Amino acid sequence: MEPLIKKTYQVARADYSSAGRGSADIKRQLKQLGVSGDVLRRVAVASYEVELNLVIHSLGGELTLSVFPDAVQLVSDDCGPGIPDLSMAMREGYSTANEEARSLGFGAGMGLPNMKRNADEFDIKSTVGVGTTITMRFRLG
Repeated sequence: MEPLIKKTYQVARADYSSAGRGSADIKRQLKQLGVSGDVLRRVAVASYEVELNLVIHSLGGELTLSVFPDAVQLVSDDCGPGIPDLSMAMREGYSTANEEARSLGFGAGMGLPNMKRNADEFDIKSTVGVGTTITMRFRLG
């Protein structure tokens, strides 16, 4: 099924000054479509967390929003470095954020757990040296 809306946001490594712009635009678009407050809040949290993960941990990547009649889908795809231990990365409080990210108040180790908690469907695939793809779906209605 083709999405009603599809938009891709490029996210650069360590671009803290632009972090959150894509997720803010996603929230604005969904609000204009009349998406319910509960779904809007959950997508906003998850999109911000995944966008920050791209900035903090990846070598750059993209976040794609697709809106279908029955769901919102977010796909984050980066070009490395990959996650060596997914089970550890999914634990609340576990973080590999660098000092720069921590000094800016990021890197508390809640990103992946918050994404999973807010999405109706959550899938993560990662290969060290290749990259990580996170797919989240949020049911509408």
